[in-house]
Amino acid sequence: MPTNTHTESCIRSERGALVFTAPGSGRLRDGSRVQIVDVFALQMATGYTRDPQGRLLLEAQPSVAAGRSWSLAKAAQLIRNDARPHRWVALELNKRAWGLFWAGGGLQRCRELLADRLSEAEACTALVPATPEALLRLMLELEPQGSPRPITGAQRWREPTPSDTCTPWSGPTSWTVVAWTSLVWLVVLGLTVAGFLGALERQDRKLELLLQRTAPQAPVSP
Repeated sequence: MPTNTHTESCIRSERGALVFTAPGSGRLRDGSRVQIVDVFALQMATGYTRDPQGRLLLEAQPSVAAGRSWSLAKAAQLIRNDARPHRWVALELNKRAWGLFWAGGGLQRCRELLADRLSEAEACTALVPATPEALLRLMLELEPQGSPRPITGAQRWREPTPSDTCTPWSGPTSWTVVAWTSLVWLVVLGLTVAGFLGALERQDRKLELLLQRTAPQAPVSP
């Protein structure tokens, strides 16, 4: 996964949650819109339930379009109170933030930062490699796989409130299909170019070493 010099400045902790923002965004307002990403399972938060002990559990699906949007204040509260708080990143709804997160090394860096904090219980979900194929599946799954069903008792699903939704990101219309497809191909292109440049650089180093070894030595003057 390629890295970007801006990546480190995009990652910060706000209200007890790890947040990834666009370069130069500074501290986000509580009302700024974000999506919640499970960086290890490559899933987007779609809602939340509670287990029999009353602990909050974020629900997620491997689909960008199915992911809900939240205010930063709400997202941080959910991440902080989740039974597995060190799996989640609040990703700002911003084109530059998305580009750096998915194709500029932000995802990998967030994984590294959160891996040091994971408990054994939180690490139970298998790590999904951040390959181009995995990112394509995540982003091209434009049709949500059905709405969450209400669960009775302690695990009752909570209906989204108007403050938790963001209309421009809520459904797959024709222009969102074009936008997501373009973003996917940009991500794949970035990964492909980065891999090609890395291989080319390694080949140049090998060729330089070979030339140094085979270069004729200058004759020693009497």
